[in-house]
Amino acid sequence: MQYRTLGRTGIKVSPYALGAMMFGAVGNTDHDDSIKIIHKALDAGINVIDTADAYSHGESEEIVGKALKGRRDEVVLATKVHLPMSDDPNHRGNSRRWIIAEVENSLRRLGTDHIDLYQIHRPDPETDVEDTLAALTYLINSGKVRAIGSSTMPAADIVEAQWVAERRGLERFRSEQPPYSILNRGIERDVLPVAQQYGMGALVWSPLAGGLLTGRYRKGQANDTHRGRYGFEHLRDERRLDVVEQLVPVAQDVGIPLNHLAMAFAIAHPGVTSAIIGPRTMEHLDSALAGVEVALTDEVLDRIDAIVPPGTDVGRLDMAYDPPALQQAPLRRRPADQRAAA
Repeated sequence: MQYRTLGRTGIKVSPYALGAMMFGAVGNTDHDDSIKIIHKALDAGINVIDTADAYSHGESEEIVGKALKGRRDEVVLATKVHLPMSDDPNHRGNSRRWIIAEVENSLRRLGTDHIDLYQIHRPDPETDVEDTLAALTYLINSGKVRAIGSSTMPAADIVEAQWVAERRGLERFRSEQPPYSILNRGIERDVLPVAQQYGMGALVWSPLAGGLLTGRYRKGQANDTHRGRYGFEHLRDERRLDVVEQLVPVAQDVGIPLNHLAMAFAIAHPGVTSAIIGPRTMEHLDSALAGVEVALTDEVLDRIDAIVPPGTDVGRLDMAYDPPALQQAPLRRRPADQRAAA
């Protein structure tokens, strides 16, 4: 395993990170089996585990905590805060009140006294980023957190957060966790260059495009899979399925499975530190690990560029973040009485 530095933190991380979203109620409900998967990933040289408080409502963190007993020092442990944890409207978001309270819950579930990388799971337009950074700075100063990061932040928000941190003397985000795959390359246009400019590491999620680049989803075929049963629209998007059909022969010509092509593509970008794999079963992990040594030639990368041009997205992931300006019609439409031509 060739380790890389996470931005300018000095922390060395593996090019594959183990995502723990599928451990718990929404994926693998067998705690012992999930722990075996985690241990095998660590034994293979993966040293980053990425989870979140909201994954199976804390169960994922609990499983990771059990798995790390006696092995905590081997791991760069990352978790996240933001998504709802109860019906209480204050048990979510990026407020100082919630972050300082919820980190204690994550530490308890993880069975540790510190988190190596504490990330904001999604932007929160209702909270001043200065308050968020102030809370995170407090956690670093108290020793409970080693470094902080963001996730799915638009490039403009990343820049604003860096400026606020500098002006106010606060800790700054050291990493960003955006979606990135052959099918979703939009971050090459702005997010990755901005992250590189500010010396931030990038732990990209969904390098297999939400499952489409595993080889298990093909055009015209039924997909009775775990993910398929959750009704994700991106698994049925004809545009994305068409591209998958174009990528299959590329992988075949190289002599590797489609998922190995996809993972090798993701970690080939100089702005990407690690790509997060999210196995639900030992078979999924074994399949991913078998491709860890794969490196794509310029010729293969050129073929991929011809199918999906750099900086473009084919459709969208259901889990992708849309800012309020896109979600709320009143923010992108003038009132009806003002729309008449002058």
